[in-house]
Amino acid sequence: MILVKTAAIFVLVGFTLILLIPVGLIVFLFTILGFQKPMAAMMYKVAQFWARGLIKVVGCPVTVTGREHIPLKGGVCFVSNHGSIFDIVLLLAYAGRPIGFVAKKELSFIPLLNMWILLIGGLYIDRNSPRKAVKSISAGVNRIKSGGGMIIFPEGHRSRGRGLLPFHPGSFKLATLSGAPIVPVAIAGSYDVFEKNYRVQTHPVRVAFCKPVYTADIPAADRRRVLTEQVRAMIADTLGQSH
Repeated sequence: MILVKTAAIFVLVGFTLILLIPVGLIVFLFTILGFQKPMAAMMYKVAQFWARGLIKVVGCPVTVTGREHIPLKGGVCFVSNHGSIFDIVLLLAYAGRPIGFVAKKELSFIPLLNMWILLIGGLYIDRNSPRKAVKSISAGVNRIKSGGGMIIFPEGHRSRGRGLLPFHPGSFKLATLSGAPIVPVAIAGSYDVFEKNYRVQTHPVRVAFCKPVYTADIPAADRRRVLTEQVRAMIADTLGQSH
């Protein structure tokens, strides 16, 4: 039954992404015509509806805390631990505002998925090309400065049940260069939903939004070290793990 459920959910995901293509084309058209902000808000509502629907189909009981810590206006960086691909679905469902995320360039070669990553405000980064990476970071900084939100996964890749991994200091550039507040996010249980044995299973999930960390309050010379240590400690404490 678990295999059948897993296959059915993957088919459903593919079907809904195809079904929503006309919506994506309309959003793209009006975006290039200059209606970026209303289209970003509309696209997020579509993504949020899709994500919450998927969570219901999977059947995971989700506990969300700390949403009052999310700034309603202005640029913001969500910095989260990353145990599973399901984390993206959870953040789309519960962040409550338009957000994009930085994805590895390999995802840009996956048909359909590559289009939707761009439409919800995602960016691709080529870690093997410093020049292209800087260009992607600059685009993310501009998005945040214009009042958008971005998700950062500072572990660099999915932890897959290994606990909270070390943070890469360079991953905070979006926040430090934009001067935006950081909202640390602690996600527990997402690894057990799928990636533990690559079968979709019902498992309790917890998403906790922590109090914002204001980068402007930290001296520029100390931001890289302090942010890495402070944000990681906040997430670790919320997860109940050692630093």
